[in-house]
Amino acid sequence: MSGARPVPAKPAADVATLSFEDALAELEGIVRGLEAGQQKLEDAIGAYERGALLRRHCETKLAEAEARVQAIVQAADGSLSTKPIA
Repeated sequence: MSGARPVPAKPAADVATLSFEDALAELEGIVRGLEAGQQKLEDAIGAYERGALLRRHCETKLAEAEARVQAIVQAADGSLSTKPIA
């Protein structure tokens, strides 16, 4: 059982406060722990549930970033401006 530590239970509400980078780093740690297969079943289930929340959070953050990037418009003169996101 060396190497894999149980993922401590964290409230789901804190996911919304994480930056994309922090959420992704935590998700990567969860995946490594699950791949190692050294967790107790209940810990693995909890980690999987947390990972699902983090994945959704990351997808939302990426969609928001994509919308912001798509809102940047290059004018004919080469200047950049933004257009409102609908």
